[in-house]
Parts: sequence; structure tokens; C-alpha cells
Amino acid sequence: MSAESRTPKRIWAVVPAAGAGQRMGAPVPKQYLPLLGRPVIAHTLERLANHPRIDGVVVVLSADDEWWQDSGISTAKPPLRAVGGVERCDSVLNGLQQLAEIAAPGDWVLVHDAARPCLRDEDIDRLIEAVTKAGDGGLLGIPVRDTMKRTDAFGQIVETVEREALWHALTPQMFILADLQRALGRAREQGITVTDEAQAMELSGVRPHMVKGHADNIKITRPEDLSLAEYYLRSNACA
Repeated sequence: MSAESRTPKRIWAVVPAAGAGQRMGAPVPKQYLPLLGRPVIAHTLERLANHPRIDGVVVVLSADDEWWQDSGISTAKPPLRAVGGVERCDSVLNGLQQLAEIAAPGDWVLVHDAARPCLRDEDIDRLIEAVTKAGDGGLLGIPVRDTMKRTDAFGQIVETVEREALWHALTPQMFILADLQRALGRAREQGITVTDEAQAMELSGVRPHMVKGHADNIKITRPEDLSLAEYYLRSNACA
């Protein structure tokens, strides 16, 4: 057994936060909208940085971000910063490159959306336990419960999709740092804009594990989502 294999792998988090959140129709990016008197991103980063199994966090910000300095993040492990790219996948890759300066290639990394402030500690633990045991990486998800329809360009239904074995993909998504770097880099070289990290790994031939999470791990994309997130946080439903 090599010295590297005997060394416990550390666990890090990367949070892409360079998006504009145009669907919110707000004057500031959605990650900086107020939630219980603090920016959404403050709740998200503190969930990760204060978790005892996470060694550090990299937050990826837009080059022209003017709100970060007023975000009021308070953690024992202050996040490192990286500059975002054109697409989310570019921002994640930039964050991984920043992380690689302090982390080992074989360390684990959790990639989590900045606009998901209601992540439960127990879901982080469940994901870490499942992924480190399986070894291929994985992500949180929720089984699809509603009837699924596919439409054409005119909004007319063309088929009903069988919902068995379908999942809503959530974050965090957890993979080995070097593996995810290679997968995202390869996708970019091929001109493929992946929508999440699991897709990049799938294109590399990996079959990530889906780990059941909680439905309160919502992504804030529309104004009504803020009220729902506030409810979850006030009720400690996502503690």
C-alpha cells in the first residue's frame, strides 16, 4: 500500500456563484438576495464551511462582482475565491483549478449551487458516506413523483415519459478532484456545455451514484422560492 493510499482523503467544496440569475428579475444576482436578513449565499456557504467533515470551500465569483464584500460571511474556514467563467461548467473548472493549489488530486470535492441555502447536514453526511463507500462519485437527488410529459416546440404533448427510475438531480455532486477536472476539461475541448458535474463524468464513462436527499434542498430561481426557503430555515426543517 502506498503512502498516498494510506492518507485519508480530505473533502472540499466548490460553490459556483458567478451567475446573474436573470429569471428572478431582481436588481442583484439571486445569490445576493436577502433571506432572513442575510444574502442567500451566506446561508449556503456557512452550511458547507461549518460542516465538520468539509476541510475548506472555494467560492467562484464573477469578475465584476460588486456584492461579495457586503455579504457578511462568517465561518471558521473563510472561503477561498476564484473567478468565474462564461458558463457554470467553466466556473466550476476555475474553482477546481484554484482548489488544486491546496488540495491533493485524490481528494474529494463537493460542488454545490450557491442558490441552494437549505442543504441539510444529514444529506451532506449521507452523500459522503455513500460516495466514499462506492468510490465512483455521486450526487443528491429526489425520485420523480409527478407524471412527466414531453412536448414539441409548440408546447403540445408528444409523449408521456415513464417516471420509474427518473430523478431530479440536486447538489452537492461529489467526485474526486482530478477526475472531475479532467472530465470538465474534456467536455469543454469537445464543445459540450454540460449542465452539471455528473453529466461531465457520465461522458467520461463513469456511472455516478444517485443518493436520495430531501425535497427542501430547493434551488432559488423564482421570487416565490425565497418565501419557501425562508419557511424551511425558520422551521429548522433543513437543519
